[in-house]
Amino acid sequence: MKSVKLIATNHAVPARVVTNDDLTAWLDTSDEWITTRTGIKQRHVSTGENTAALALAASRPALEAAGWDPESLDLIIVATMTPDDYMPSTAAQVQGALGASRAVAFDLSAACSGFVYALTVARQMLAAPGCRRALVIGAEVMSKVLDWQDRSTAVLFGDGAGAALLEATAEDHLWVSRLATFGDQGHDLTAGKTTVTAALPHPVSDLAPLTMDGRSTYRFATHQVPASIQDTLAAAGISPDEVDHYLLHQANARIVRQVAKRLDQPLEKFPLNIARYGNTAAASEPILLDEQIKAGAIKRGDLLVLSGFGGGLTTASIVMQY
Repeated sequence: MKSVKLIATNHAVPARVVTNDDLTAWLDTSDEWITTRTGIKQRHVSTGENTAALALAASRPALEAAGWDPESLDLIIVATMTPDDYMPSTAAQVQGALGASRAVAFDLSAACSGFVYALTVARQMLAAPGCRRALVIGAEVMSKVLDWQDRSTAVLFGDGAGAALLEATAEDHLWVSRLATFGDQGHDLTAGKTTVTAALPHPVSDLAPLTMDGRSTYRFATHQVPASIQDTLAAAGISPDEVDHYLLHQANARIVRQVAKRLDQPLEKFPLNIARYGNTAAASEPILLDEQIKAGAIKRGDLLVLSGFGGGLTTASIVMQY
């Protein structure tokens, strides 16, 4: 099987910043309450940009940096739980706007695990003959699925997108992932739940905002994320000590610290940017990855673990060499 190389990354967020103090104008909360429980200080919130627009803003500079013509893309996958439309897919809209007419394009929905799910699918498709270049995007406009009067969820999320370019190669690049789904626990984290009336001739569909059982989700993450990472490392024949950087889904700083503790790894290996972005769901890991690469913290040859958890419930981890 051909291996895959990560060629370039980029990210984009809306210009509008909403701080914790801003939220106190309509929520019974405080900067201290939010910060101590989550590590979040602010988040970026759309002023009209939808998911495809953020995905494009993340993708175009990545293509330019790699020197790739959009026509050279064979595959575009957008991981999102907040698509612009039921159809066409967000990926199809991105493909059309880029002019990537040769690329097969589709969305993938695995909530906050979506980016690693998409990387895994892309890696498998790049193993096929005739598929050489892929654009994988995690993009979310979480602000449109929130109840902004619900203190338990409104303070947590932000909008953004991150993009990664992958290329099939004959070189040996470590790339091992493990995905899992816990459908019997899906009720703990839901968004866009649809209720359909039976009345004809005009059935009505209403979408419900995001809801979360915070305690159950926290317990799930602190147990299942370390297990997912350990599973993946074992499959790759890698010890936790050999990993240079653990890039975890940015849902809660306390969860990241707990995962580091369970893996018996120094917190320095677990970069955090949740203070500035909040939880951007499928976009959180590619945003963090791009920031760490551009800051020079991640260098070629470094061993990375990306790991996420989210609605489904789902977990996803990947170990790869940059």
